Amino acid sequence: MRLTVAAIGRMKSGPERELADRYIGRLGKSGGPLGLDFAGLSEYPESRAGTVAERKRDEAVRLVAGLADKTVLVVLDETGKTLSSEGFAAELAQLRDEGVRDLALLIGGPDGLDPELRARARLVLSLGRMTFPHQIARMLLAEQIYRATTILSGHPYHRA
Repeated sequence: MRLTVAAIGRMKSGPERELADRYIGRLGKSGGPLGLDFAGLSEYPESRAGTVAERKRDEAVRLVAGLADKTVLVVLDETGKTLSSEGFAAELAQLRDEGVRDLALLIGGPDGLDPELRARARLVLSLGRMTFPHQIARMLLAEQIYRATTILSGHPYHRA
C-alpha cells in the first residue's frame, strides 16, 4: 500500500522538519517489507478565500487533486477518533490487507477540513484533544506511521 501525506501549509527548515524527515526516512526502510511504501509528501499553501467555508472547500480540492481516483482517505481532525499506536498500526494493516493500493493521510489548514472531505474519509483521526501547530502534527504523524511499521514487524522500537 502506498502512503501519501498531503498537508496544507509548508514546513520551513528547522528541527520539526528534520525530525519529520528522519521518521519518513526510517519508514522508507521499514515499511517496504510490510507492504507499506511511502509515496511522498505534498504541501499546499493556505487558501486566501474570503470565508472559512470557501477556504475549507478550496483547500480540500488542493489536498485531493493529485491523488489517484480510488485513494482511501484518512483525515486528521481534532474531533476525530483517538487511537493508541497499536490501534493505528492495526488500522493501517487492515487497509493494506483489504487490498487498498493508495492511502492518503490529510492534514487541513488552520480552519480545519471541509465537511464533505471528512465525510469521504475512511477514518477521521485525532492526535489528541490538544491543538498542535501543523508542523508538530506533521512530525507526530510521521513518527506514528514509522512506529506502526515497528509494531507490525515486532521491532523493539515500540515499548508499551
